[in-house]
Amino acid sequence: MADIAAITKLIEPEAQALGLALVRVAFFGGKSDPTLQVMAERPDTRQLDITDCEALSRRISEKFDEIDPIEEAYRLEVSSPGIDRPLTRVQDWTDWSGFDVRLKVDPPLDGRKQFEGRIIASDGDSVTLGVNKLGEVAVPLAQIASAKLILTDALIKATAPLSTEGADKIIEDAPRRGAGKAEG
Repeated sequence: MADIAAITKLIEPEAQALGLALVRVAFFGGKSDPTLQVMAERPDTRQLDITDCEALSRRISEKFDEIDPIEEAYRLEVSSPGIDRPLTRVQDWTDWSGFDVRLKVDPPLDGRKQFEGRIIASDGDSVTLGVNKLGEVAVPLAQIASAKLILTDALIKATAPLSTEGADKIIEDAPRRGAGKAEG
């Protein structure tokens, strides 16, 4: 499989040229269905629209067509990190302080492989979580294998779209089956 650190170094300038920040670059699917997943966002809104996804996908594809950094066939997936986003950067822990997170650690910490709790603080080297029945737990960032925000009402409210224009419009391309017919 390709070197993710090297791939990230190739993708980051392409994202930055569009005013985007990378959230995560990862390979999924193994040999049967390899997918290069690129998550990005606008730093000012923490959102990414379809136009941003298309533009970043085009830039990455053009760059990779030139230098071909991945030998095997793969699928490119460019997306927003979503509401229940992964936390992958040191700054994410400060930015999302006060929200609930589920994380896996490796190696285990105090005999546990997984923690779920509220982010209390981060000092750049570790994150402090408020965990039910355990109280405050300090987790070294270097031990976090994966972390993801937990979907809650507070998170949904905090990540509401800046614009909901068009969200209430229904566009119908073709009549639905049985539409306009009276049953009798």
